[in-house]
Amino acid sequence: MFLCRDRDRADDLVQECLARALAKIDSWTPGTNLRAWLFTILRNVHLNDVRREGRAPFVPDTSEAGTLGSAAASQEADVSLNELGRIFGGLSPEHRQILVLIAVEGFAYEEAAQICAIPIGTVRSRLSRARETLRQALQGTGMLPDSSE
Repeated sequence: MFLCRDRDRADDLVQECLARALAKIDSWTPGTNLRAWLFTILRNVHLNDVRREGRAPFVPDTSEAGTLGSAAASQEADVSLNELGRIFGGLSPEHRQILVLIAVEGFAYEEAAQICAIPIGTVRSRLSRARETLRQALQGTGMLPDSSE
């Protein structure tokens, strides 16, 4: 519970730790501190999970968006930010992932293709579709001017 602060995740963490310990029981030396050995495995599993989550697509939590800045946002800005978060959250996971990797994290197309284990053409296609979907949705909300005018 201390490491992940969530009961379900803590249960999963302990289960994964025990599964790995049983699989590698031959690496434990009898007479040494079993608790310390298990805690090392537990910590390593947790760190791997944290690293894995760090590579996962970021989906902003817009429920507290107005409290993130140093100055209070106007009501209109808060509504716009919430709407943008809703639209972004409505994209498919593949489109969100590509947008975050390229537009937010600044990865090159080739790097994003390697991270996602997909061809570079698929990266370009997903990015194009994601941008177009965002553009259309934002124009529909009035957050972007209509480019047809």
